[in-house]
Formats: sequence, C-alpha cells, structure tokens
Amino acid sequence: MTTTNQTTTSTTLPTHSNGTITPPHSLKDEDIKSKPHSEPKHTHGMRNINPLTAISHASHAGAPTIPSVPKFVSFQANRTFQLQHMAAVFRHWSRQSYVFGQSGHISVRDPEYTNAFWTNPLGVHFGLLRASDMILLSLDGEVLHPAQHPDAKMLEGLKGHESSHRAKTRPANAAGFLIHAALHRRRADVHAACHAHTPYGRAYSAFAKPLEMTTQDVCKFFERHSVYESYGGVVLAEEEGELIADALGPENMGVILRNHGLLTVGETVDHAGWLFDVMEAACRDQLMIDAAEAAAEKQGKSYKRCLIGREEAEYNREMEGGAEICYAEFQAYYDYEFEMCGGDFAK
Repeated sequence: MTTTNQTTTSTTLPTHSNGTITPPHSLKDEDIKSKPHSEPKHTHGMRNINPLTAISHASHAGAPTIPSVPKFVSFQANRTFQLQHMAAVFRHWSRQSYVFGQSGHISVRDPEYTNAFWTNPLGVHFGLLRASDMILLSLDGEVLHPAQHPDAKMLEGLKGHESSHRAKTRPANAAGFLIHAALHRRRADVHAACHAHTPYGRAYSAFAKPLEMTTQDVCKFFERHSVYESYGGVVLAEEEGELIADALGPENMGVILRNHGLLTVGETVDHAGWLFDVMEAACRDQLMIDAAEAAAEKQGKSYKRCLIGREEAEYNREMEGGAEICYAEFQAYYDYEFEMCGGDFAK
C-alpha cells in the first residue's frame, strides 16, 4: 500500500484504480520548495532514549518523567480504562467544535474479545457521551453488548460491565461500522480509529492532496499518511469500507478522505485521538499557508513557504509521533475534561 512523500510540491502524483495516491520515492534538497539561506549543521539529540524520557527534563538519575500507557492485571480494568478515555476524546471533540450532526465515530478494540470493537451510539452529542454509553460490535456486525434482545447470551467477561440506557436503546452508526470493521480486520496494530467531519479536514479533503511538512507538528505524518483520492458517497456498502482500508495501507496513521474528512488510527484511543487533532490542525495550517501565499503573489510580494526537509521530518516523527508520546500528549486534555465535568464522562 502507498504512503505519501509529503515534502514534494508541484509534482503530479500517479493515482491507482482504488483512488490512492502514490508518492515519489526519494526527496532531495533541491526538491524542497523555496529553501532558505544556508543553514547551520543541526544536531538531533537523544535519539537513543525513550521519547518520554527525552522530553522530560531531569537534573539527576531517577527524576520524574511524564507517565506512559499503564499496564493492567485484568481485561476488565483495561476495558474500563479504554472506555473512559474514549469518552474523554469525545468530550474533547465537543470542546474543539468537531460535532457535526450525527456524523463522526470512534472505535476501540476490546482487550479480551479482540475480534470486536466498542463504538459510540448514533445521534448522541459528543459532549454528553459517557463510558457506559458505548456499544460492542463484532467484526461481523453482531451487537455483543449490551444485549438488544431477550435471548442474547452475555459474554462471560462482560457480566460485570454496566451499560447505560442510551447504549441499550440507540443503534451504532452503520457507516461507522463498515469503516471501522474493515480497518480492524485489516490491521492488528490498530486498536483505535477516529473519524469526524471537521471544518478544516472537510475543506482540505476537497483538494485530495497530501499534507506538506510545513510545521514541526505535522511531521508526525511524514510518510505516514495517505489520500483516498476517490469518493463513493455515504459509506453504506462493505466494499467502500474495504477501499478506505486499502487507502490507509499497512503502515499509515492517517488518511484524508476526498470530499469527506479525516481518519486516524492508533495503538490507544488517546494515540488516535491526538493524531486526529494534529491532522485537523495541519489541514487548517495548510489552507492558511496556501491562501497567504496566493494573496501575496497577487500583490506582487514574495511569500514562499519553506518546507521541512527529510532528515528533520524523520527525526520529528521519531521523537514526537510514536504511540507512547502521543498518548502522553492527550493526557493534558483528559485531565482538563475530567476537571471540567467532575469525571462525568467516566461513568
């Protein structure tokens, strides 16, 4: 599957029949648009240590570092943690103005029943969602929890899991199921996936172009995102979900869906949720940079973007794009949302 070589510009990218864009395979300094004056030799420090340790200033051995993803002694404890963090991502999305009607969904693979994933009930505002609202679906589409008919047998590992009235009376999103089921079937490393119809993601998706490496933050997606260059309408067929999984590919962490929006994946919901924030912000930055450059050219001014080169983009991705550091990035939002609602989303 393809990835995008994001630092090239004004190059026609070949397109496959499934709609994905194939990038050039190499990048040279002379390819970088409007390279500035001669730069000093840069040093990329701390590559030999964990990024969490690298970002945590320490004056002595044993000094504190920011926490990493916790380990669990039971499936139930792991499940509770994941669903609480899933609800926190939705609360954060509400604060970010990512709500757009009933569009948007997140999936989290169950730690015990790994051929099933939890997702949000259809038509519930992101700002209201709680951990107990989530619905467990098998990859075949069966509703596993909560039971929605009297004869359904409860899974042994879920007998202690309490579901809300919303979870018992609302359906999951059919389009969301088709997309997320395809992703979880295709990639065992994908434990969470996020999709929403956000303002800048929707706008930028109309161009069906990969993101340029314009800032340090977007480098998390350097050669780790793709473009689904085709558009097949509302996803209500299994084949369309499979095409989106094709476009994401085996290694990418995000895909821009033409005329639709953004989708990110991760090892935890915090990981995927933070990457979604980063991709949405990158779309905003790209649109602003494109507009500023175009306006300047009309006025006869020389505003030319300076893109980040391969070496620095790879280093940024290595130090800031992994699962542990992205999980840590999201904890600031988790703590804020918990404080603002008194932990309501964790119920």
